[in-house]
Amino acid sequence: MNTVLAIRQYVDKMIQNSGPGMKILLMDAKTTGVISMVYSQSEIMQKEVYLCDRLDNFKNREPLRHLKCLTFLRPTEENINLLSQELRAPLYGSYFLHWSNVISKSDVKRLAEADEQEVVREIVEYFADYIPINPHTFISNIPHGPIFTEVDLIDDKTAQNIALALMSYVLSVKKAPLIRFTEWSLPCQKIADKFSNLMNKESNLFDFSQRQGKPVLLILDRRDDCVTPLLNQWTYQAMVHELLTIKNHRVSLADAPDIPKDFKEVVLSPENDRFFAENLYADFGSVGQSLRALVERFQETAKSHQKVESIDDMKNFIENYPHFKQMSGTVSKHVAVVGELARLNEKYHLLEVSELEQDIACHANHSQNLQRLKQLISNSKIRDVDALRLVLLYALKYEAHSNNDIMGLVTKLKARGISEENISLVKALLKFGGVKKRKSDLFGSDPVAQTKRFIKGLQGVENIYTQHVPWMKSIIEDLLKGKAKDQLPYFNASSGRMGSGSAPVDPTFRPSEIIVFVIGGITYEEALAIHNINRAENRLCVVLGGTSMQNMKSFLEEIRSSKSKKIDPRAV
Repeated sequence: MNTVLAIRQYVDKMIQNSGPGMKILLMDAKTTGVISMVYSQSEIMQKEVYLCDRLDNFKNREPLRHLKCLTFLRPTEENINLLSQELRAPLYGSYFLHWSNVISKSDVKRLAEADEQEVVREIVEYFADYIPINPHTFISNIPHGPIFTEVDLIDDKTAQNIALALMSYVLSVKKAPLIRFTEWSLPCQKIADKFSNLMNKESNLFDFSQRQGKPVLLILDRRDDCVTPLLNQWTYQAMVHELLTIKNHRVSLADAPDIPKDFKEVVLSPENDRFFAENLYADFGSVGQSLRALVERFQETAKSHQKVESIDDMKNFIENYPHFKQMSGTVSKHVAVVGELARLNEKYHLLEVSELEQDIACHANHSQNLQRLKQLISNSKIRDVDALRLVLLYALKYEAHSNNDIMGLVTKLKARGISEENISLVKALLKFGGVKKRKSDLFGSDPVAQTKRFIKGLQGVENIYTQHVPWMKSIIEDLLKGKAKDQLPYFNASSGRMGSGSAPVDPTFRPSEIIVFVIGGITYEEALAIHNINRAENRLCVVLGGTSMQNMKSFLEEIRSSKSKKIDPRAV
C-alpha cells in the first residue's frame, strides 16, 4: 500500500534488471515528476545512472554507444512516435523500455518495426502513473479534462484517464479491490464503471493472491465536503501548501523578502529531509520549537569545527564535513520557510481569521459568528482572500438557516472592493457543493453527530485552530468497523455491474484495507486524518488518493472552471 516504496521498487528494478554498467535514463515530463518524488539526482547517480534526460530532447543528446539506455515513459501516442524515431537512429548501445501503464500490442508492434538495429533488450510495464506525495498519499499523474460541469457530466476520455491512474496504483501495490462510490455523483459512478471495465479487460494483471483479505476502493466526490479545502492550515506540510504551494516537493520563496538567492526555491521532501519528515504533521508552534532545537545543535556542531589545530582535528573535520554541510543546508532552508510562514501569519492576522473559520465550521453559533464575521470583513488588515474565505464558509454552513445574511455579507465584500468575479464565487460555491448538491451530513445535523460534537466540546480541544475534522474520516472509520454507510453502494467489480443489479451490501463487511480516491482533489488536512487513522490501527491500512492536491486557491479555480465548462453530450 506504500506509494513511495512502490515507485522506488520499480525504479530499482529498472536499474538492476539492465545489469552492471553506466546508463542513461530517458523520461517524459510526467514520469520525470514521478521519479523526482522518490529519488534525488545524487541518489540516482549512485546507482550507475550517468545521466537523466528527456526523450523529446533528441537533438541535444550526443551519441554514447557505450551506454545502456533505460526509458521510463507514459504509453502516449507522442512518446511512441518519439521513441520509434530514436530506435531508427539509436544513440545508445542497447535500450530497456519501461512503461508507466498498459501499452497496447499495436504500439509494441510499431516499436518492434522501428527497432531495425535490434537494440531493444526489454519491454516492461511498470505501473507508476501516479505521483506519490507521502507513503499513504498520492495524486493521479494523467492529464484530465473538466471533472465537474454545469450539467454534472464527465467526458469519456477524462473518466478513462482517471480510471487508468487508479488502475496503475492498485497494480503497483498488487491489490484487486471491491469498489464503493458516492451514489449520487455521476462522475464517481462513471469512473467506478470505467475502472471495473479495466479490471475485467486486464484481468490477467490482477491474478495475485490477497493475503490480507479483500480491500475496498472508495471513490468520493469533492462536492460532499467543500469546507476542508477552504480552511487555513496549521500543521507544517499543510500550512506550507496553503500559503506557499508545494508542487512535486518544490516550494517557491521568490516573493519572500530578504531570501538568499540559493533559497528562492527549496525542496521539502520527507524522503531526503529528516527534519521535514519528523515535523510533517506537527502544529506550527511545535515546528518552531523543533527548529530552535535544530539551530542550537547546529551551533554546537559549528563551534566544534572552529578548532582545527592538529592532524586529528583536520581528519575529523574532513570526515564530518559532508554531514555538517547537509545540516547547514537543512537549517538554512527551514529557517527561511518557517520565517516566511511566520511573516505571512503576522502580516495577514491569520490566527484571528482561522479562529473564526474553525468556529463556523465546527460550532453552531450563528448570531455570534455573523457579528464577528462582519467585524473582520470591515477590518482592512486582513486579506481580501480571507474575507472571501470566511463568507464562503458562512454561506456553506448557514445556507439553509432562516436568518442567514449571505446577501448582506456579499454587500460588505463589494464595499471592500473585491471584484465581481470573486464575489460570484459565493453563489457558484453553493451551486457546486451546497445543500441541494451534496448528500453528506457535512455539518453533523443528525442527532448522533450532534451528541458527538457536544461531548467533544465538553472534553475541550487541544488546539482551537485545528478543531475541524474532514468529513471523510468518519466514513472511513465506519468502513473499518463494518458499519458501512447506505449512501455508499456496493459495486461488484468482477461482474462490472452497478446499482441495484449488483451484489447486496453486507453491512458487517470489514475491509482489510481501504484506498480512498477523491474526484476533485484532496487536501493535506485529509492526509493528516488518514495518517492518524493508520497510527491508531498501528499499520498502513488506508491510502488516500485524488485527482490533485488542493489548497484554497486551486479549489476556487476548480469552482470557477465548473461554472464555465460545458461538455458536448455526445462525448459522455
